Amino acid sequence: MTTKPILPGDGPIEPVELRTALEERYLAYALSTIMHRALPDVRDGMKPVHRRILYAMRELRLNPEGGYIKCAKIVGDVMGNYHPHGDMAIYDALARLAQDFAVRYPLVDGQGNFGNIDGDNPAAGRYTEARMTETAALILEGIDEDTVDFRPNYDGRVEEPVVLPAAFPNLLANGATGIAVGMATSIPPHNVDELCAALLHLIKHPNATIEKLVEMIPGPDFPTGGVIVEPREQILEAYKTGRGGFRVRARWTKEETTRGGYQVVVTEIPYGVQKAKLVEKIADLMSEKKLPLLGDVRDESAEEIRLVLEPKTRAVDPVLLMESLFRLTELDVRVSLNMNVLSNGQIPNVLDLRNVLWQWLEHRIEVLVRRSTHRLQKIEHRLEVLAGYLIAYLNIDEVIRIVRHEDDPKAKLISKFSLSEVQAEAILNLRLRSLSKLEEFEIRAEHDKLSKERRELKQLLKSEELQWEHVAGEVKETREKYSKKTALGKRRSTFDDAPEVEVDLAAALVEKEPVTVILSEKGWVRALKGHQDDLSKLEFKQGDELKRALKAFTTDKLVLFATNGRFFTLEANALPGGRGHGEPLRLMIDLEENHDVAEIFVHDPSRKLLVASTGGYGFIVPEEEVIASTRKGKQILNVTEPEEARVCVPVDGDHVATIGENRKLLIFKLDEVNEMTRGKGVILQRFKDGALSDARVFKKSAGLTWLDSAGREFTLSWSELKEWAGERAQAGKVAPKGFPRSNSFGPRF
Repeated sequence: MTTKPILPGDGPIEPVELRTALEERYLAYALSTIMHRALPDVRDGMKPVHRRILYAMRELRLNPEGGYIKCAKIVGDVMGNYHPHGDMAIYDALARLAQDFAVRYPLVDGQGNFGNIDGDNPAAGRYTEARMTETAALILEGIDEDTVDFRPNYDGRVEEPVVLPAAFPNLLANGATGIAVGMATSIPPHNVDELCAALLHLIKHPNATIEKLVEMIPGPDFPTGGVIVEPREQILEAYKTGRGGFRVRARWTKEETTRGGYQVVVTEIPYGVQKAKLVEKIADLMSEKKLPLLGDVRDESAEEIRLVLEPKTRAVDPVLLMESLFRLTELDVRVSLNMNVLSNGQIPNVLDLRNVLWQWLEHRIEVLVRRSTHRLQKIEHRLEVLAGYLIAYLNIDEVIRIVRHEDDPKAKLISKFSLSEVQAEAILNLRLRSLSKLEEFEIRAEHDKLSKERRELKQLLKSEELQWEHVAGEVKETREKYSKKTALGKRRSTFDDAPEVEVDLAAALVEKEPVTVILSEKGWVRALKGHQDDLSKLEFKQGDELKRALKAFTTDKLVLFATNGRFFTLEANALPGGRGHGEPLRLMIDLEENHDVAEIFVHDPSRKLLVASTGGYGFIVPEEEVIASTRKGKQILNVTEPEEARVCVPVDGDHVATIGENRKLLIFKLDEVNEMTRGKGVILQRFKDGALSDARVFKKSAGLTWLDSAGREFTLSWSELKEWAGERAQAGKVAPKGFPRSNSFGPRF
């Protein structure tokens, strides 16, 4: 069977460019997603699904003081009347509003299994029941008093609210997340007490700065607690721009156990983290040997979270243990802030903190005006009716006669007593039993009371100042109800600075014990337990003797400076023990046969070093730059044979003293020496013959000190040293009397 092609003019078919059609249809889809699904309204802080759930629950009269009803019934009403989407999507949204670990101030009071922080799903809607909380009732307060606009639902049968009155600052209090087309929103929850404080300040000072508001709202307040470690300046910047984030960490404590051990107990985990997945992730990392400091993890949670972390050894520092976990697990997460919301329910934009608060206040003013206008109309109507009742009471017999005998009593009443249509209708609708109660003083009392209320409402509607006072009063009531003194209002998340700790996992596993490192002239090294002072009984191989001995700890790094200008790094705990003569150093580092170790010392990353060669060249290098990560070491001082690297001394002072093999001493300012990370350096002291023997950095105020061959200490003050003071690169003068024949200032470290 052949299909006849459709030709132009064969029917109501209009040619449309594919690009135009796609643009129009995709734009319609995008707008629908942005406005009717993903982004919350700045006024009530709700997406349509949440607004419809609460409104449907109100229509079902599920008030906080009332009974519960099956969630399946609620979901059915929401889907049938307002939200024509999947029932699971509606039920998931409903269940989340009841989860106290997901919502800071729950809007649904759930009965049954609504899921848990482990990540388990709620029970099916036919098993669970729900009603509204006090907070939800506050958000809906006044909805039947013409406070908000209504629109037809999806099929035009009933009407739904465009926005809720929201006497509760729900957007910031409970936060919101959503992904639309080309944009997203992410607002963490905050503390209502703090929000109300900022709102009251904003009412009093409409031009308040965000800096001032952030003093009152220091940051989010998550339902699961935790510790916010984001720097204050970055929090301020996030609230200023409406974009940013907050680093949140688990709260933990150290618990002592038997035999001097301890365990870490996590009592609060970051917002949005599922505990079961967290424990599973930690266990996986342990099996992959990525958490060498952790020995075991146990979940002992019941009502409260209790996650037990046992260290590998009791020597592991608990702060280091937690820092290693924070870096690799969701015990430390970043909660983003992107205050992308709908203004007036139509305009998607990113607002700063002040704008979010101000637009909520403007909404409350609008609600107040509409509610007052509605009440005023009701009062006007009632006063008109009361005036008619008063006339009827004063002329009761005539009224009864007219009603009984006249063919058109309504028209007769209007003409006889000059009544309005409303008054005549009200009199005709009176029941006989009410006539006995229509006493004059009751009617007048109600009339006076309503007249007074009408005057007050008219004053309120005329005065912006009174309106703001009224809104401030409402905010104060909300603040009192959700005060930090209450269980619900108490702040759960706290603020702290993250400790600046370098996590060296290998070093952290080492127990800190004192050792004495022994290096012999022939390059044999060992580590004796404890800090030894008497080294006279040390034994060496035949023809060998002590070169250097230094006190250290097993957790220290040892830095070696070789005569080829290379630096090598050794771990103190990796050195052979004190039994025997140790091991050759060249088995641990790749040191050339024709070179030797010039200096060995314990690493101090905060220190700087002065390095120099026998040719008199040198420079200053930060000690953290000399650490080598391989056996080959790190080339720092460049030397050309026959010169060799000789001097490596700590920089602690403002002047440098250099001494040559020709016994000439030169003193100059430290500022004249360059700071570098690698190179040959600058000339420190010039020699016609001979070479540089030693150098020392000292403080001018303390003077220059050296040790003689007998170990006695000598110090010359600056006034005695002036003769040798000069500038860098000079030849110097012969050293003072008494200076050691070794041409050395003594031990360098």
